[in-house]
Amino acid sequence: MNKASQRQTLETLERLKAVLSGHFVFASGRHGSAYVNKDAVYPHTRDISRLCYEIAKFFAYDHVQVVIAPAVGGVILSQWVAYHLTGLMKEDVLGVYADKTGIQTDGEVGFIIKRGYDKLVADERVLVVEDILTTGRSVKKVGEAVRQSGGRVVGLGVLCNRGGVTSEDLGGVPKLFALADIKLESWEPRYCPLCAQGIPVNTDVGKGSEFLLALRAGA
Repeated sequence: MNKASQRQTLETLERLKAVLSGHFVFASGRHGSAYVNKDAVYPHTRDISRLCYEIAKFFAYDHVQVVIAPAVGGVILSQWVAYHLTGLMKEDVLGVYADKTGIQTDGEVGFIIKRGYDKLVADERVLVVEDILTTGRSVKKVGEAVRQSGGRVVGLGVLCNRGGVTSEDLGGVPKLFALADIKLESWEPRYCPLCAQGIPVNTDVGKGSEFLLALRAGA
């Protein structure tokens, strides 16, 4: 993505107050001083449509047949990206999603394609979309679920890559496209300088509430 487009994306996130400063706990369990709150973007349909159009435009020549995302937030992205791809390609592109399963043997949450969507994915060229890319573990699991259903992953499109994730980190995804790359420093809880300074954890966004509950339970 060119610098002008990335700047426009960042301006949109800031205008919608989706980029926050403070003490946050990410889904990965790591702590950080900045947070990208994608939930602040989703209610603004004109903005989310425009952002998804940019993702669709990037993959318009990859013959995408199905767009899939991890539930829950990513469902909105899969619908909008599929909608715009349908318009750009003049062919019907489907938008589906993968459901979370329980903790797998590797200690990570897994994903499964059900509701009959596995049949829609089989033998098709599939684009995975996600809002915020931190470690890439969730979308990697979604990609594995696509392959298990017989689909072929042709790329990954995200609103924001905040973890410096590469296609190699995702098992060799053919194409990785992020509307914005934001380098946000993060720490394991025991090394968090914000905790050491006694700065309160934000409990409105992220996993701050869960972190504090676990902390009190272990006290």
